[in-house]
Amino acid sequence: MPKARPLRFISWNVNGIRAVMNKGFGDFVASAAPDVLCLQETRATPEQAEALPLPAGFHRFWNNAEKAGYSGTGVLTRVEPLAVTRGIGVAEHDREGRVLTLEFADYFLVNCYTPNSQRELTRLDYRQAWDRAFLAYLKKLEKKKPVMFCGDINVAHTELDLARPKDNVRNHGFTIEERSGFSAIIDAGFVDTFREFEKGNGHYSWWSQMGGARARNIGWRIDYWVISAALRPRLKKAWIMPEVKGSDHCPVAMELA
Repeated sequence: MPKARPLRFISWNVNGIRAVMNKGFGDFVASAAPDVLCLQETRATPEQAEALPLPAGFHRFWNNAEKAGYSGTGVLTRVEPLAVTRGIGVAEHDREGRVLTLEFADYFLVNCYTPNSQRELTRLDYRQAWDRAFLAYLKKLEKKKPVMFCGDINVAHTELDLARPKDNVRNHGFTIEERSGFSAIIDAGFVDTFREFEKGNGHYSWWSQMGGARARNIGWRIDYWVISAALRPRLKKAWIMPEVKGSDHCPVAMELA
């Protein structure tokens, strides 16, 4: 019997699904061959997304924000899920289409677009409340079966995760509060898959669109695949795909046996 290939999971903040369709999205999906593709910042209603020439062979699910053209998440999956949940069940956090959960036979998959605390940290208090509520949601799911989550988590966890840590100490995405929020997830028993394979710096998933930051690799790693410790024995690979253009973020990926 030939050995079954690992399942490939890809996450990508596309910065507008309608925009990325004109930037090689279909070719990317065909060449990357994901079993599950999680999208953030889709900025579209389900009707708008379904009107696009989406890749064939996938079940498709969407969660859009109440505000038009803002936020939003989507999942394309070759395997049909047992159930799909939109949001985390907390009204104040579920208006922006930021979480989409698919239940499969042996795990939950949670696609997340974490709120940005904003340039002047005007949303930092809200972001901290979100982090606590999101972790509680993950742990509630984990009581039933292991969990994996992915997405634009809008934080560089350590100094290794951005090119210029000392310049960004109190900047949004690198505050102590946001970093502590991610640390709480790791301390609760979850695994940052990329760091299981790569301990060094220089590996980023988002670059400012100003000043040639991407060409110079002046970036941040703010997109993740994180898994329950129970799934760690199945983890075969985790990587970043900086060569893929079309958004200010690049895709991040992992494979599970």
